[in-house]
Amino acid sequence: MDQLLEFVDNHWMLCSAFFVLLSVFIRYEMSRGGKGVHCQEAVNLINHENAIVLDVRPTKEFNKGHITDSINIPHNLLAERFVELDKYKEQPIILVCAQGHTTGASGQLLRKQGWENLYRLTGGITAWEEQRLPLAN
Repeated sequence: MDQLLEFVDNHWMLCSAFFVLLSVFIRYEMSRGGKGVHCQEAVNLINHENAIVLDVRPTKEFNKGHITDSINIPHNLLAERFVELDKYKEQPIILVCAQGHTTGASGQLLRKQGWENLYRLTGGITAWEEQRLPLAN
């Protein structure tokens, strides 16, 4: 412990920069519109917490393959179609896109409309396919 305090005392600028960057990173992650979950965590949410899967990819991509029982509302139409999701407001919602990049923006839109229990599938449908998890057509 003494060595840690000595290090901090000798390198206070480095330690200050570390804590500033850490706080910026934490704040950024919290603003991303939901917690990132990996495929197995998503499966657990679906099976044990009755999570709804919301696929925000374009309909054409969705029709090529999607997670079973998922709902497709493309990201560009999400703001117009919030009403369709009202009945799921109390359930966890897992947001899915192609590679996990669009779900943050979709989550922010949903959070502004009052949804709180949001998750983002890390790696998107691509990660789901790589794990050889089932897809529906």
